[in-house]
Amino acid sequence: MASDNGNFSFDNGVLPKIQTNGAGTKKPANGICHDDSVPPVKAQTIHELHSLQRKRSAPTTPVKEGSGGAVFATISEEERQKLQLQSISASLASLTRETGPKVVRGDPARKAEGGAQKPAPEHHHYITPTISVSDSALKFTHVLYNLSPAELYEQAIKYEKGSFITANGALATLSGAKTGRSPRDKRVVKDDVTSEDLWWGKGSPNIEMDEHTFLTNRERAVDYLNSLDKVFVNDQFLNWDPENRIKVRIISARAYHSLFMHNMCIRPTPEELEDFGTPDFTIYNAGQFPCNRYTHYMTSSTSVDINLARREMVILGTQYAGEMKKGLFSVMHYLMPKRQILSLHSGCNMGKDGDVALFFGLSGTGKTTLSTDHNRLLIGDDEHCWSDNGVSNIEGGCYAKCIDLSQEKEPDIWNAIKFGTVLENVVFEEHTREVDYTDKSVTENTRAAYPIEYIPNAKLPCVGPHPKNVILLACDAFGVLPPVSKLNLAQTMYHFISGYTALVAGTEDGIKEPQATFSACFGAAFIMLHPTKYAAMLAEKMQKYGATGWLVNTGWSGGRYGVGNRIKLGYTRKIIDAIHSGELLNANYQKTEVFGLEIPTGLNGVPSEILDPINTWEDKTSYKETLLKLAGLFKKNFEVFANHKIGTDGSLTDEILAAGPNF
Repeated sequence: MASDNGNFSFDNGVLPKIQTNGAGTKKPANGICHDDSVPPVKAQTIHELHSLQRKRSAPTTPVKEGSGGAVFATISEEERQKLQLQSISASLASLTRETGPKVVRGDPARKAEGGAQKPAPEHHHYITPTISVSDSALKFTHVLYNLSPAELYEQAIKYEKGSFITANGALATLSGAKTGRSPRDKRVVKDDVTSEDLWWGKGSPNIEMDEHTFLTNRERAVDYLNSLDKVFVNDQFLNWDPENRIKVRIISARAYHSLFMHNMCIRPTPEELEDFGTPDFTIYNAGQFPCNRYTHYMTSSTSVDINLARREMVILGTQYAGEMKKGLFSVMHYLMPKRQILSLHSGCNMGKDGDVALFFGLSGTGKTTLSTDHNRLLIGDDEHCWSDNGVSNIEGGCYAKCIDLSQEKEPDIWNAIKFGTVLENVVFEEHTREVDYTDKSVTENTRAAYPIEYIPNAKLPCVGPHPKNVILLACDAFGVLPPVSKLNLAQTMYHFISGYTALVAGTEDGIKEPQATFSACFGAAFIMLHPTKYAAMLAEKMQKYGATGWLVNTGWSGGRYGVGNRIKLGYTRKIIDAIHSGELLNANYQKTEVFGLEIPTGLNGVPSEILDPINTWEDKTSYKETLLKLAGLFKKNFEVFANHKIGTDGSLTDEILAAGPNF
């Protein structure tokens, strides 16, 4: 209490007794007073406290009787992890020195943080090489297996420069020197089987390499991965059709790559992982390490190599994650047709009544915009299979372009960029971490990779019945193709093989004019077989299941680029809606000159004068000249396919050629 002189003092010079929650109760026998308002923490060291923070979830779904998982149901968790590590060690094995590296699960940094604490025994299974003659055989390779997005965020932020959490929660990463695919550095092993099966030569994306060179590059990639303290391993699936899914294993050195593939492939349940076993295909992503340019068939320090016989893919000299996605797509273009399943580079959606539509189109044609419809369910945006079971998405995610992205134009993509999404090569404000999608400082090819369930109207699982409509999109900057045409089967095959659009490119004198672009099957960079084989399969399935083909021009009307105007998006949406509803099937049609296309004479919500392009051109002579010019470009492009006979007598080839422009 206060004294007269203003100083503070206690009576008798003794501090008052502190009363605890246990006041009035009997004092403990040991005489020690505890603050027992909450139970004490069950840890003796800070490391034990940290270990209490993280718990391990056990699988909850029982293994079905009669499934392959029954084998694993009879073994212990410890034995199961041992078998899993044996499989990973076998994947990382050198082909010349040892059976596989010593692999151990877990982050080496986290083990180091534990000091002298002995880690749990289940983390310590490893496989000892039979011949220990290399340095890599003397060390442990830590396996970070199917990490969650949160764990991969931690790895990227801590160990990979250029990794940041943006204001919207996405992980911003850099892909290094390569910000796009390297198609000229892609190689496919040519052997006795693939020499007959695959499309080689002029126009083909397949550049050959021999088995020995592949094994040389594989050894280089495996040696690099085994030299690291840790590698990321993803075991996932391709194809939502359970009867035809493919098991893939991705071994990489970066958390960025692991998270990217976590998003883009189909994510297995814990129970599916228990019974994963040996993968059907394996990717060795050693992209941070270059290939040897003195190796045969190498033309740069980058090489992306596919060996279909070994079911393996090797990546050297590029960290661009899209190489993995599109490499697997190429593999599916080979494996699926072997099962009489058509692999397609397309978007796919489904109406409320179960009517499915496929959308084909090159960059700039509006494929993403038109296949994203809030009145319809999205099955997928890029890669699909068409089997006797119906359609199925190959992937588990979306890989969307981000340049000039806005919430108003692409609300679904905008809202999908959140925690778990990978933002590739974007620029953001240093302090707020707000992304500037207009900034092209790193590259114009900025991308976002996110799970498909981030799209609100995604159909899960991503499968649907047989397509009712097959829509081929073209952005015709010459302005001579009609806004919509109904195609017969031969015409569908012709335009599918052609894969046409027209871009606007700058010429030397600064004037911009249209430039025709053709990409076979609307994805020439990824197909493995001759385009006519995919086209024949498409026609067969369309005929069998009653699908209708359509050619939709989202480009110019009333003149070429610079003279006419872009067809209004509202009109194109009306056309697509009329295709979905079946309205266009009941319309009256007339045939156009040169291309012989069936065009409707009228359509609700679309001005009838624009349905026939000649009506919108003031200069009719210029229209006919431009039409013949484009027809000539089509014919010239098709020359490379004209000599490839389909069937025993080649009659189908002649039918397809007759479906092209006639002048």
